[in-house]
Amino acid sequence: MRIGSVALANQVILAPMAGITDLSYRILAREQGCALVYTEMISARGLLYNNKNTREMLPAAGEARPLAVQLFGSEPEVMAEAAKIVAAFPVDIIDINMGCPVAKVVKNGEGAALMQDPERAARIVAAVAGAVSLPVTVKIRKGWDNQTGNAVAFARQMEAAGARAIAVHGRTRSQMYGGRADWQVIREVKESVSIPVIGNGDLWEPTDATRMLVETGCDAVMLARGTLGNPWLISRTVTYLSSGRLPPPPSAAERLTMALRHLDLLITHKGEARGVREMRKFAAWYLKGLPHSAAARDRVTRAKDKDEMRKILLIFFADEVGSQV
Repeated sequence: MRIGSVALANQVILAPMAGITDLSYRILAREQGCALVYTEMISARGLLYNNKNTREMLPAAGEARPLAVQLFGSEPEVMAEAAKIVAAFPVDIIDINMGCPVAKVVKNGEGAALMQDPERAARIVAAVAGAVSLPVTVKIRKGWDNQTGNAVAFARQMEAAGARAIAVHGRTRSQMYGGRADWQVIREVKESVSIPVIGNGDLWEPTDATRMLVETGCDAVMLARGTLGNPWLISRTVTYLSSGRLPPPPSAAERLTMALRHLDLLITHKGEARGVREMRKFAAWYLKGLPHSAAARDRVTRAKDKDEMRKILLIFFADEVGSQV
């Protein structure tokens, strides 16, 4: 699969997720065989204002590629200038967020709100595509709500404006992340445009990815919440799509090893205090679904330092992995 000039090794992509897809998470995803990873969504205006927290979300020097940076904003000129800043980094694709449903984003006319203003959205794509030589892609939803689902017409306009690929989340903005994703709309978008279409929504198992590819004809799948505490979903999906073989779920020992590696990466990149704070939610996800994990999940969300976090994880997993700990 190709997005513009960017060749991807397989059909498995990691979605941009706010508060999740930082450098540490992208490293883990690549190690699991992910063909393309995205930064968290980055405010175009924050880049222009040289906001420190915004700048920290940009790619790290020497980071593996291919890599996409996702921008959000509502002003074509601001988005174009932000894209120029991004293009100076080791980046392969600039993605424009037109699907984020959260209130603090849409109230500013950004994210999914742009699906209510296709003309402005098209001007943003055209401005960004005209400002940089990198391929420009767009992530959208089914629509604002079920009464105004406009993904097909919207996708056509984004292609005409210069988008080189479209990612479609099969939920409306009003659904947020609840209910079921409508894969039919992904198929309809795929049939209406000539650029690659990436399917997103309700991909929890490798078999879901195969089913989405078959049912929608999309060119690639975009994994998201299914990878939380379960980055093996990436490698298992890559293997299943390429060979038809379904690898087993991770063992308790593998969960422990991954959680400890994730902790170390966060501390390396962000320092111990911040790294441990940010690891709390990830540690809870690594424990989720395991027998008798409720108390351990509560403790990791209050861990104060690296040693405490490691101790909680090691003690919990001791009964599961025995002598391997």
